[in-house]
Amino acid sequence: MKILVVGSGGREHALCAAFLRGQNVERVFCADGNAGIGQIAELVPIKPTDIAGLAAFASRESIDLTFVGSETPLALGIADEFQRHGLRIVGASKLSARLESSKSFAKDFMDRHRIPTAGYRVARGTDEARQILIDGSFGDSIDPVVVKADGLAAGKGVVVAPDRATAIESLDNLVETCGKDAADLIVLEECLRGREVSLLAFCDGVEYRLMPPVRDHKRIGDGDQGPNTGGMGTIADRSLISQELLAGIEETIVRPTLEGCLKEGFPFRGILFVGLMLTPQGPKVLEYNVRFGDPETQVLLPLLESDLAELCFRMTNGDLAGFELNWSSKCAACVVLASRGYPGTPQTGDIIFGLDLAEHHPETYIYHAGTGHDETGHFITNGGRVLGVTSTGDSLEEALDRAYVAVNDISWNGMQFRHDIGR
Repeated sequence: MKILVVGSGGREHALCAAFLRGQNVERVFCADGNAGIGQIAELVPIKPTDIAGLAAFASRESIDLTFVGSETPLALGIADEFQRHGLRIVGASKLSARLESSKSFAKDFMDRHRIPTAGYRVARGTDEARQILIDGSFGDSIDPVVVKADGLAAGKGVVVAPDRATAIESLDNLVETCGKDAADLIVLEECLRGREVSLLAFCDGVEYRLMPPVRDHKRIGDGDQGPNTGGMGTIADRSLISQELLAGIEETIVRPTLEGCLKEGFPFRGILFVGLMLTPQGPKVLEYNVRFGDPETQVLLPLLESDLAELCFRMTNGDLAGFELNWSSKCAACVVLASRGYPGTPQTGDIIFGLDLAEHHPETYIYHAGTGHDETGHFITNGGRVLGVTSTGDSLEEALDRAYVAVNDISWNGMQFRHDIGR
């Protein structure tokens, strides 16, 4: 069997590694990958946004299954294009991808299907958003205010403003950070309080299978300080959600979401990611993603005991009913190592030291997110988030301890990471 993974980050490195554990997988390709992925998979020099080029490659190479890692190709309709050519692909359709590619669509969808979420208003541009915040029509008592760009923004399109003045000030910065198209519509939300956790599910359009709960750490600095990032680390631990609470989330959020997609004519096939806030009033949806998260993938896939390729074939065939998904009982933790300057403009080109040492710790995996090679063959930094150091253990503490021991073996000029993941 030949597999194509679309994307270039740590998530895609984890996906390639998981597919290679499958019994019938002979070759794994990655478009366009990175230096670390190139150690285990065959790199294809086609950008993830080149939909026609990817479809042509999959057809020419008789690819048996394509798995889409990142959100932009899904929003551009890669799943629809592959299906038109009779190519098997795991990924949400363009219509389904609106749950992530348009925050206003997602909020209105939740409102239509009575899925619990934060109160909100949608503004057409910064001027209308500013007016809503000034005239109090959003509710004077709603502080802090969450300001979100409507479109895709690589995890950087959200500002949690402690007051109205800060929210108004953030509007212009949001346009600069995300671009005018992403901020053409702006969602204003009440700020939910509680514990944050995420649930992901494999979906075949009707049936679904849940993954263990995970928690991401978005802020750049210890103690959740500083700007939001794409994610500085994550943990997978079943104790994050009790069985009773999980049953309630399935009943009020997961099933209504999939049923809503069916009713509106876009059955959801692929990976559904539900970001939740466990508030005193009950679980509420913070956001949807329509693919694996990064770095959530890096802690989930090492725990997967079922064959990922077989699972994906069942998803694309609408055949999850009766399928038993097996997971390890262990916990997992991932610590992201980032370049100086991230999440702004990252410093790149620095030689990475200590990878050989770090890779030999027990139950530890080094996933490359933004790496390249210099002229002498050394690994160098080539992005903001550079590595994801993941470890598993019988307890969360054991997994975290193992991950941080491996982190301490790695260094480069300007390396930064959080010291409090999972703490």
